[in-house]
Amino acid sequence: MAESENGSIGLPDLGDSIDALTFEQILEMDDDEEEREFSKSIVYGFFEQADKTFKEMDSALEKNDLATLSALGHFLKGSSATLGLTKVKDSCEKIQHFGARKDENGNPTHYDDRKFLSLIRDTVKVVKADYKEVERVLKQFYRDPDAH
Repeated sequence: MAESENGSIGLPDLGDSIDALTFEQILEMDDDEEEREFSKSIVYGFFEQADKTFKEMDSALEKNDLATLSALGHFLKGSSATLGLTKVKDSCEKIQHFGARKDENGNPTHYDDRKFLSLIRDTVKVVKADYKEVERVLKQFYRDPDAH
């Protein structure tokens, strides 16, 4: 990949779901720009982690477990932020706040638990859709034959 005027390594358009500067920092750790073994292992590790976390979120929703949902949102927020997956990170932060009985900005609010669970259900749908989009884009970037 050619360097652009600003020093960027010329990534393809990653859309508005991935912060290119953050993702480039991960790519800079690759020894081989063709194989990209290091960054690919991090990204595919994240895919496994996200799939597992979404299953745990679904289970916690079935149990109306706000504390676990908050913890899972916090966990996935951190790993998605590391990769620059901004939409996934933002939705996970909302899940973290709702699970802690706060509004989407982290301010205390007096909704009842049913309202928080409803907000989390809606946000989980959004984050799963956003995740599928970044998964597709990143699999295309790594020339994964499973990318659709």
